[in-house]
Amino acid sequence: MATIDGTSLDFRLLDRLAEGDSSIHRLDPRAKVLVTLVFIVSVVSFGKYELSALFPFFIFPAAMIAMGDLPALFIARKVALVLPFALLIGIFNPLFDRDILVTVGPLAISGGWVSCASILARAALTVSAAFILLTVTGFPAICAALERLGMPRTFAVQLMFLYRYIFVLIEEGKRVSLARNLRTFGKRGLEVKTFGSLVGHLLLRTWERADRIHRSMLARGFSGEFHARREFRFGTGEAVFLLGWSALFVLFRLQNIPHLLGTFVTGLFQ
Repeated sequence: MATIDGTSLDFRLLDRLAEGDSSIHRLDPRAKVLVTLVFIVSVVSFGKYELSALFPFFIFPAAMIAMGDLPALFIARKVALVLPFALLIGIFNPLFDRDILVTVGPLAISGGWVSCASILARAALTVSAAFILLTVTGFPAICAALERLGMPRTFAVQLMFLYRYIFVLIEEGKRVSLARNLRTFGKRGLEVKTFGSLVGHLLLRTWERADRIHRSMLARGFSGEFHARREFRFGTGEAVFLLGWSALFVLFRLQNIPHLLGTFVTGLFQ
């Protein structure tokens, strides 16, 4: 029950954060979606042994959190939930890739450990960028931006309904969990067959409620189009935001900035 309540609060917090009034929030969603897309493509395009070159990309999430006045700890916790899955992918690399790639004094680091760290860094960067996009834009505005960028309206509407019905699923899940706790005093009813029955009832209850909501929307004149709370316009600010960040990402992708700085500093002391 506490987990369901926590999930509900997290989704509502994301919606409240998206209603902010910072300079980042006021930008056209299309600019933010495109910048995030360029960022993710730039990050994932690195080779498996390129780790130091990823560090400059942390400037983007840090700058967005600062300019959007976002709770850094909240975003960090959400990113930390995903990292174990990335670790599960890369943890076996040291077993198969044992060639020494880096030597730091007496410490020899194999390519497997470097590639594992690279996977974790890329996962942290991409997931944080996605969460930040959601918190400074909101899911409805993201869907509207994707539709204006060429996504079929049917697909955009399906994504919108999927997001909205998550709240329906959470509310019904809370009711089912509360009913189970009241009947079993919270100590029984977690067997596999009981859990399967609960999931089945939850699916049916959610389906029926979603059908009622859909018929109510049709009765109120819903025609398959969602209207945004704000009217956005792609202007000079959006162009500067898009071109500036994209140029910086391309620079970070083409040049290993930490390596250049290390070479420069080393040259000063020779």
